[in-house]
Amino acid sequence: MAPVMGLKRPAAGAGAAVAQTVTLPAPAVRDAVRAAVRDAEATAQATAPSAARVPAAAAVPAEIARDGVLCLEEVDGRRWSYVVDAAGASVKAKGRASVGAAFKAVPLQSPLPPVEEIMSFIRSYVVPEGFPHSVTPSYVPYMSWRALKHFFGGAMGVFTTRTLLNSVGVSQSKAVPGAVAINWILKDGAGRVGKMLFARQGKKFDYDLKQLRFSGDLLMELGAGIELATAAFPQLFLPMACIANVVKNVAAVTSTSTRTPIYKAYAKGENIGDVTAKGESVGNIADLLGTGLSILISKSNPSLVTSFAFLSCGYLLSSYHEVRSVVLNTLNRARFTVAVDSFIKTGYVPTLKDGNSQETVFNPPWRHEPVAIGSRFGEAFQEPASFIAIKPLFEDERYIVTYNPTKDKVYALLKDQAKPDDILKAAFHAHVLLHFINASHANLNARRRMNSNRSYQHNPVNMDFLPHIEESCKIVMSSYGVFKKKAREQGWIMSESLLNPGRARLCGVVPQ
Repeated sequence: MAPVMGLKRPAAGAGAAVAQTVTLPAPAVRDAVRAAVRDAEATAQATAPSAARVPAAAAVPAEIARDGVLCLEEVDGRRWSYVVDAAGASVKAKGRASVGAAFKAVPLQSPLPPVEEIMSFIRSYVVPEGFPHSVTPSYVPYMSWRALKHFFGGAMGVFTTRTLLNSVGVSQSKAVPGAVAINWILKDGAGRVGKMLFARQGKKFDYDLKQLRFSGDLLMELGAGIELATAAFPQLFLPMACIANVVKNVAAVTSTSTRTPIYKAYAKGENIGDVTAKGESVGNIADLLGTGLSILISKSNPSLVTSFAFLSCGYLLSSYHEVRSVVLNTLNRARFTVAVDSFIKTGYVPTLKDGNSQETVFNPPWRHEPVAIGSRFGEAFQEPASFIAIKPLFEDERYIVTYNPTKDKVYALLKDQAKPDDILKAAFHAHVLLHFINASHANLNARRRMNSNRSYQHNPVNMDFLPHIEESCKIVMSSYGVFKKKAREQGWIMSESLLNPGRARLCGVVPQ
């Protein structure tokens, strides 16, 4: 029997308080979304692209008309107040915000003293996010002794490196071995600095585990290539070796940080230690075999470039399939996108294996991300009137979703009361709205081409997409619970959010 779902609609009549429940067939969300998209496009076509499209909701509330405050925002414990820019004559005497009005962010605290700024910067590198509440009490003594151990180890490394270089006969003079040793130590020191700086990525190792793991392997090969290039440019040994060591140490941090979560995904019960030990053993055996084969091949003096190209291709191909083979039951951004897109188009959530196999493993830095979660107010909205028009739609939610046409991105702003489930719902709503936006782009482009030969020019703003946002609210209200249920049935963990939201939060209290 085909599955069904209920979509609630208000009953006819102005004063009706009873809601009708309409039962929809199997791909319920697909049909509902498509119908909503057609209605939204019809509304957009019937509405003239002019200033008259500003809805009545653009009226400024009493408190905004009084002091120009739109909302409060908190980022990492510091607050900003977004106010209507009086210099732009944004608030009129009639209590309405003009479409061309602007806003500005005003800090509510005085700047931190330089010492506190420096300490905050240092803490971002040496302690986890949320410290001390994010770790157990034994974390501090453990890390203190670990730091002391590495201090003595680093000091000992200066003497051992010089002794080794002298033992292999670098030079019999007293000056040259010391200079070479210093260069070698500087090279290793640069690598340690790179490792420390990249460790600031913190929780991204949990959010984008596969993506960072594969990127780390790419960096490892890049570092190896730079090291080989020092043979062609011996006079540039120190800078090139330093760069190579920085790159390789960044890759090492990525490999180390993502290793345990991957092993944890394969462990059943309390055997994570055994799984990790055996996995490292297999890796060491394979490394020894590869080293032996390389020694045998090198005796025939093969082409360095050809050998490196062949081995690098094999390494990266193996790394790609290694990462693709990992099956995780949590929803990060990539897997969440796969699950929601499948649900919107077919009404079904993919299985763990299918969802992981469709996840994008390599995300280049220049790739455009169409959805942003937990963004700052100034990134999402272009003007006060747009925020005032959209805000009433989310009075009962702990988030606000909008589309910024100038950046071609859907933004989900989180309120300060938002909990993990609210973050999941905001991300789901953002993807539903993105589906509406993509469906309407063809219509908008056709209108732009139609007006290309005229003098008319229109710069779209957030509120121009208000019909799509309204329709997405209706769809999310009826389908989010169905999505969660189907995801749990497939084995996805919905209680934890690994969507890597930004740290900005909208505050509900307006200062007096």
